[in-house]
Amino acid sequence: MTHPFATRRGVIAGLLAVAAARPLAAATAVPEAATLLAPGPEEGAAATYAQRAARGLARGLVHAAAMRVSVLGGADGITAANRFAVTAPADGRMLLALPGQSAQALLIGDPRARFEPRQWPAVTASLVPALLAGRGPLAAAHPPRLALAGPGAPEVAGLLALEMLGRAATPVFLPAAMAPEAAVAVGSADAIVLTGGGAVARAAALGLTPWFAFDLAAGGRDPHLPDVPALGELLADPAHPDLLAGCRAAAAAMRARAVVVLPTLTPADSVALWREAARRWGEAEPDAAEAGAHRVHAQAAADLLATLCPAPGGVLAYREWLHRRLAFQAG
Repeated sequence: MTHPFATRRGVIAGLLAVAAARPLAAATAVPEAATLLAPGPEEGAAATYAQRAARGLARGLVHAAAMRVSVLGGADGITAANRFAVTAPADGRMLLALPGQSAQALLIGDPRARFEPRQWPAVTASLVPALLAGRGPLAAAHPPRLALAGPGAPEVAGLLALEMLGRAATPVFLPAAMAPEAAVAVGSADAIVLTGGGAVARAAALGLTPWFAFDLAAGGRDPHLPDVPALGELLADPAHPDLLAGCRAAAAAMRARAVVVLPTLTPADSVALWREAARRWGEAEPDAAEAGAHRVHAQAAADLLATLCPAPGGVLAYREWLHRRLAFQAG
């Protein structure tokens, strides 16, 4: 039989060891300085968001830390993501603001995109609502003309969603200088994808009815569009789940302003540290500062990243559909 004093000594020794290790773990996890890599240009939307995120995250850390923003490449974020994938050390001292455009480039097979974000731990994210609106009810017999920027644009998710719902639609590819709202206003299109704040009111101003909102892979209505049914509600039992995953990925690309991520293999304590900093930032600075966008943290940010980067089956299904439906192939 084990002597009770021996057991007690073992427990006490274990507790002392844990207590002694905690300061060391904290010292290892909390960086004295960190860098947030962001897409350019310097005054662009992604860099502006990164500056705000850097300030908020630095204030949210348990111990004060200097955090700078390093701007690299263009607005699509491909150059920054490629650099991050190759050079970022997995020590919690470098993060990346990954925009939705970067994930869209991966989804459609842009050969410039040479990074794999599926295993990057997500810290926080900024996203906007997105809905598809058209003239009259969704069940109307007349095939809508859907305004689109181009076959590789994430808004093409609207065309695919309508097809999966059994609604024939005609894509209307617009000149670079024409906004989709303008196409509806002049009668060149009957349906449009709207993102950002006030989407329902903007649809009403154009005489359009919201048909559905784009949801994430986890499903559920967007809390910022509570009266608009989510795509997943209308496709509760999809015939082609991989295609729905690809559709949701493209839709998430137009919704995601940025997902702040850490490199693969970043220690769990560092991931937890940054996620806690993001939570504190969210408490200190409300979403109102971000013009129609809202922040999500930890698991919700990870859900967004998972939607942006579906499994290979979803990627392949989307690319094949693009080629079949729009004769489009990146590169």
